[in-house]
Amino acid sequence: MLKVNRDDKRPIWQQLLDQAIHNITTGKWPPGELLLPSRELAELIGVSRSTIQSVYEELFSRGFTVTSRRGGTRVSEWMYKPGPEDEVPAEGPVPPELPLLNSAIGHLQSWFGDKKNSKAKIDFNPHEPYLDEQFLLNWRKSFLQASTEAPLDSWAYGNAYGYLPLREQIQRYLSLERGIHVEVDQILLTSGAQHSLDLISQALLHKGATVSVEDPGFPAAWMAMKFREMEVVPVPVDEHGLYIDHIHPESKLVFVTPSHQCATGVIMAEPRRQQLLHLAAEKRIWIVEDDYDSEFRYRGDPLPTLFSQQQHGTLYLMSFSKMIAPGIRISTIIGSQEAIHQLAQVQELTYRHLPFMEQLTLTHFIKQGHFMRHMRRVRNVYRRRHAAMTKALTATGLSEHFMISGAETGLHMLLEAKPSFNEEAVTNLALEEGIRIYPLSHYCLHSKRKGWVLGFAKVDEETIEEGIVRLAKILLPNK
Repeated sequence: MLKVNRDDKRPIWQQLLDQAIHNITTGKWPPGELLLPSRELAELIGVSRSTIQSVYEELFSRGFTVTSRRGGTRVSEWMYKPGPEDEVPAEGPVPPELPLLNSAIGHLQSWFGDKKNSKAKIDFNPHEPYLDEQFLLNWRKSFLQASTEAPLDSWAYGNAYGYLPLREQIQRYLSLERGIHVEVDQILLTSGAQHSLDLISQALLHKGATVSVEDPGFPAAWMAMKFREMEVVPVPVDEHGLYIDHIHPESKLVFVTPSHQCATGVIMAEPRRQQLLHLAAEKRIWIVEDDYDSEFRYRGDPLPTLFSQQQHGTLYLMSFSKMIAPGIRISTIIGSQEAIHQLAQVQELTYRHLPFMEQLTLTHFIKQGHFMRHMRRVRNVYRRRHAAMTKALTATGLSEHFMISGAETGLHMLLEAKPSFNEEAVTNLALEEGIRIYPLSHYCLHSKRKGWVLGFAKVDEETIEEGIVRLAKILLPNK
């Protein structure tokens, strides 16, 4: 018999329903058992008939009972109660082994300078930009104003290409600041370089396609493409950039960072650029140009892009992660209308669209002039820190004993050692001294080059000097 507990805070119908389900699932009410008519059961329990009817309707809707006009309400015949020998293990299915994923995540964490187990007083992080309270204040202001002004229909499913007003702002910025003139339907918004490369792998390449990447280079690029089962082939880099002659003849895509090579920091020389563009046109190879650091140049204007010289077949990646903050997670792919349309279709199928508020806030942030003011402010900060890093490397003698590259552009420099140098020992010793440096080997696929990628965006001038002096004592102990 069902009972009502007046001290129970649950509604009466819920109490009775829970008891009924318990009786059915434990076998107390076996399959086929006829339940009392709702009027009769209501009188026995002392509740209204409508309460019992609600319970019976819920049992029926969940499949616990069946009803008929003449047969009344009965417990479903197919209700299954496992016996002791049929008990199912509680663990559930086991996720498949994904060794490629595990090794890639391990590499990614070490590349970022895995910070779980230790803290460094001085962190020459090459991956993150400078942020200050002024940015936070302006971003918060844009967020609040944008969310207040957003019409209700903005919260419906969005465009797979991205929020149109934001793409229009990016279109204007590219035209004025980078000399890239495109239509808005040549711009696709993504949530970062890895997301962009994942889309490109799915939309423009077949499984097992050969792709050529810089070595040393951007680990997240080859990891994302390897995980999509591309055949990733390393191509060496020298002081002039990517060795075009070493690009695999079967390559369907080449990933490059020509304005400030990821890791070594070198600029791709003009003859190499022309050679790459000619090869890509002749062999119908996709060029993926990641222009992540080009906005910060310390001698002259930003360099012309490969995309501006050859739009068809080139995909230009731009990210707000370095220009503003990684937490924004908004990037762009710019390409031909045909390529971007295909990428947008895959985006619609697999991701649908980016979160709306981040796009809306960034749109407001740019329109109100906060973005350009932020860029001017951080460029001044980087110029001072770049000068401090250059001066410290010279004053300590490190520039005499190690090769320095990447000093013209971007937010990091490379301090390169001979291949025989014990890079790992120095990295660990520096960490023990409270200095985090980023080994070049973590950026390498097959390359045996050694050294350290030293970022200066998040380190003030005084700390840069202190850190380089302490690093010099480790690297040049006899000086």
